Amino acid sequence: MAERKIEFGTTLRTPDNIEALAQQIEGLGFDILGCGEHVSFHGDSANGFISLSVAAGVTNHIRLMSAITLVPLYPAALLAKLGAALDVASGGRYTMGVGVGGEFPPEFEACGVPVRQRGSRTDDALEVLTRVWSETDVTYEGRYTTLKNFSLKPLPVQKPRPPIYVSGRSEAAMRRAAKYADGWIPYMYTPEHLAESIEKIKGYAEEEGRDLSDFTFGLYIFSGVHEDKETGIRYAADRLSKQYAQDFSQRVHRYALAGDPDTCQARLQEYVDAGASMVFVSSACPEDYLDRNIEMIAKDVIPAFR
Repeated sequence: MAERKIEFGTTLRTPDNIEALAQQIEGLGFDILGCGEHVSFHGDSANGFISLSVAAGVTNHIRLMSAITLVPLYPAALLAKLGAALDVASGGRYTMGVGVGGEFPPEFEACGVPVRQRGSRTDDALEVLTRVWSETDVTYEGRYTTLKNFSLKPLPVQKPRPPIYVSGRSEAAMRRAAKYADGWIPYMYTPEHLAESIEKIKGYAEEEGRDLSDFTFGLYIFSGVHEDKETGIRYAADRLSKQYAQDFSQRVHRYALAGDPDTCQARLQEYVDAGASMVFVSSACPEDYLDRNIEMIAKDVIPAFR
């Protein structure tokens, strides 16, 4: 179906049983293993650096992405060290996914970071990351970070540095991606919205004097895949309605891959045609169907795009 290479990723579902999940995901042929994080949230949550370090030790080639790192909650130099250390430990397989967070203010309060500063702190950290991952003896004076002849030792394995992907749907996120990043990952997007945003980012990059020929336009999308089309739709709608505390029965077709494999392939092709070259799929289904859902994505949907 797709004429160009499309990369596929999925995320660790829980903060435990990491070894088995990571090996399962790599064994199913996914290109990228992701892990999100919160300091505190409504339910159980992981820390991306810790979980991906465990995954690095039991996998061989799958890329490891912190999807998404809550960047403003970290001192910039510490964040740079954690990312560099994970890249070294994994043999050069790390990608940093960048998010500003803010949907759960108590974790910002607990970390002593004002929510209103999340954007400016993220920009400050990105200035630091893009320099100290590839340079030594860095001097930098930012709003929140001061460096004097600062060097990370060792530097990351990947040259010039590990990739950085920015997430988010706001204009600020798109401008941030255009200025600093190697890729962009939105969520809750339609193909039409994706195509429009890609053109915006290209315009912002032109203003920055950046060439985006090697830039990756991604997508994070929920999925409920079942042999029976209506069951797959119901699984996804019920899971998203519960997760977001609103009725998704009329929205699931717009924002998720839901239905039988043929239906999901056709919808995914619309996103690829809109410009997506990397797709993160997250299961939206009952707990007892999670393994089967991810297997169907890997075996009955993704092969059409290889």
